[in-house]
Amino acid sequence: MDMETRIKTLGALRLNNLYGSDFLLTWDKSDEEISGILQATEILKALRDNNRRTRIFSSGLAVSIFRDKSTRTRFSFAAAANLLGLAVQELDETKSQVSHGETVRETATMISFLTEVIGIRDDMYIGEGHTYMKMVSDAVREGFREGILPQLPAIVNLQCDIDHPTQTMADLMHLVRHFGGVDKLRGKKITMSWAYSPSYGKPLSVPQGVIGLMTRFGMHVVLAHPEGYGLMPRVMEIAVEQSEKSGGSFEVTDSMEEAFSGAHIVYPKSWAPYHVMEKRTTLLSNGDIRGLEVLEKECLEYNKKYIDWECTQSLMKRADDALYLHCLPADISGVSCERGEVEASVFERFRKATYTQAGYKPYIIAAVIFLSKVKDPAAVLSEFSKGTGRRVF
Repeated sequence: MDMETRIKTLGALRLNNLYGSDFLLTWDKSDEEISGILQATEILKALRDNNRRTRIFSSGLAVSIFRDKSTRTRFSFAAAANLLGLAVQELDETKSQVSHGETVRETATMISFLTEVIGIRDDMYIGEGHTYMKMVSDAVREGFREGILPQLPAIVNLQCDIDHPTQTMADLMHLVRHFGGVDKLRGKKITMSWAYSPSYGKPLSVPQGVIGLMTRFGMHVVLAHPEGYGLMPRVMEIAVEQSEKSGGSFEVTDSMEEAFSGAHIVYPKSWAPYHVMEKRTTLLSNGDIRGLEVLEKECLEYNKKYIDWECTQSLMKRADDALYLHCLPADISGVSCERGEVEASVFERFRKATYTQAGYKPYIIAAVIFLSKVKDPAAVLSEFSKGTGRRVF
């Protein structure tokens, strides 16, 4: 579509529930809202590509809270905020009063006086990351209702224990562009597969996010993992419900070879077993360093039982000219580790594609913020597209 058509398409969608709302789980958003985020992403990207103005703010903060390490998502959030005109301030909890017992309710309010959006990554603790985001959301909404905060900051999930929505929406944007439209995804087979890694404790949120989003589009979604590497039961139920509603399918297999056969898209990535993450959460909460060391040793040995779960050239030949996806960084055999998730020759063949995939994340985040802050997004984007404002003079 051209810019004008996209803006008209966006304007025809029912997006009122995005305005003034948080973005925590993709399956909490309607099909039209997901479509609206994709359309806004395309428009914002096109505006920047054409050197047009995209700033809806002349001042204000975007606060980021990262409770886990991050490269792509950290910089994507900063880039998205800057694209819209916000300054970024990262909350380092070790340098705040959180370490002195300041409550979540108080912290959330204190950082929000001139804040438009709060991006949070909290994926280390099963049962706590999503809960923490809801607590922050409840606190700022209370502050806004009581007139303490002059504006309501939107909360954006930059990865929690349940979902990684900005990542999977960027994955979806990549697929839409690669195959030529959302409608072209219907009938495609996408394989979300566990893959070996010489590390443990990787979050469940990427595979859960993938099956929780891709089952909405009539795709044949296959989840492959060895015995013991299952995901959260409720997310599995959501995947089944959505696949039935969309006319697609969802199945689980313990064979990587079977999962790759005839696949149009493959997503081989390591994650920790759900029961291990539960145990790890308890040990972390109790500060049991010795227990964590024992658990890590046990898990690494268990992982080695499935060292052959690797995305290789021979496996890719079983697929149907498949597109390789990864949220990055991938564990590349012979490059970043001795044995890992993907053979070096496979990764190199798709390196440009995976970098392109990652490049959609800043625009997805920007679109989410934009739609949460602008009541009539089509009118504002039309003004940007027809106006004389330039990004670089």
